Amino acid sequence: MMATASFRFGTVGSPTSTPKKPGGSVGAVMQISALGLGALELGWVQAVRVTEETCLAIREAAIEKDISISVHAPYFINLNADEEEWPKSRKRLMDAAYYGHLAGATDIVFHPGSYFGGQPKEVVDLAIHRLRECVAELRDAGNPVTLRPETMGKPAMLGSLDDVIAMSQAIPGVAPCLDFAHLHARTGDGTLNSFAEWDRLLKKYAQELGQDALAQLHIHLSGIEYGPKGERNHLPLRESDLNLEELFQALAANGCSGRILCESPILEEDALYMQHIWQQMHPD
Repeated sequence: MMATASFRFGTVGSPTSTPKKPGGSVGAVMQISALGLGALELGWVQAVRVTEETCLAIREAAIEKDISISVHAPYFINLNADEEEWPKSRKRLMDAAYYGHLAGATDIVFHPGSYFGGQPKEVVDLAIHRLRECVAELRDAGNPVTLRPETMGKPAMLGSLDDVIAMSQAIPGVAPCLDFAHLHARTGDGTLNSFAEWDRLLKKYAQELGQDALAQLHIHLSGIEYGPKGERNHLPLRESDLNLEELFQALAANGCSGRILCESPILEEDALYMQHIWQQMHPD
C-alpha cells in the first residue's frame, strides 16, 4: 500500500527497473506499485503509438493497483505553430487526450511551444484560442481530461508561469503543470530557489486560480543544469542546486496536494528520495 501523503509521487515514463515481463506501460504500472509509489505519467513524448486494447489494459492495471495515471504528450506540439503546422500539433495533442483517457489518464501534460520572437501576450492569445477549441472538441466527445501546459525552462519558450496561468484562467479544463526545476532554470541566474520565493509563487497561483487549485497540483521535478539562457539538461536531484527541502516546506505551508512526478535521469531512485523527504517532513 502507498503511504498516506498529501502528494502521490511517481515517474514521468516507465521506471528503469520495470521487468521485461509484462513490460510496457502495464508493467510500468505494476512496478510503480511494487516500488511503493502512487503515480505514473505515460511518456508518449515521441509519438502516440498505442492501441485501444493496450490502453484498456493500462486502465485496468492502474485501477487494480490504485495508481494515478497521466500522459506526457509528444514534444512536437506548438500552440504558436504556423497555419500549416498547427493541424499536426493539434492532432498530437488530441491523440494523447483520446488514448490517454482510454488508458485512465486524468491529465495530459504538454510543452506549449515557442514564442518564435513574438510578443508573449500575442502568442498567449493565440494559444488560448487554439486550446479552447481543443477542449470544446474533447468535451463534445465526452472526454473529461485536463490539459496541462507545462512551465518551460528557457525564456524563449512559451511557458512562463504567467503564460500557463493565463491559459488556465481563460479555459475551464486547462490547468498548469508546474515544473519547478524549469521555473528555477528559466531565471538563468539561480533565483527562484528559496522558501520565500516558492511561497510567493504559490500564493500568486492561488490568487489567480483559486485556493482549491493548490489541492490539485500537477508537478514535475528533477535536478537541473542551466545557464544564462535557461535550462540545459535535467540532473539527479542531489547533483543539482535545487533546494528541495525549502520547496517542500513552501508546498506544505500552503496546504498543497496532488502529484509530483520525477523527471530526473535516475527516475524511480529520485522519486523515492522525494517521497522519503516529504514523509520525513510529514510523519503523520
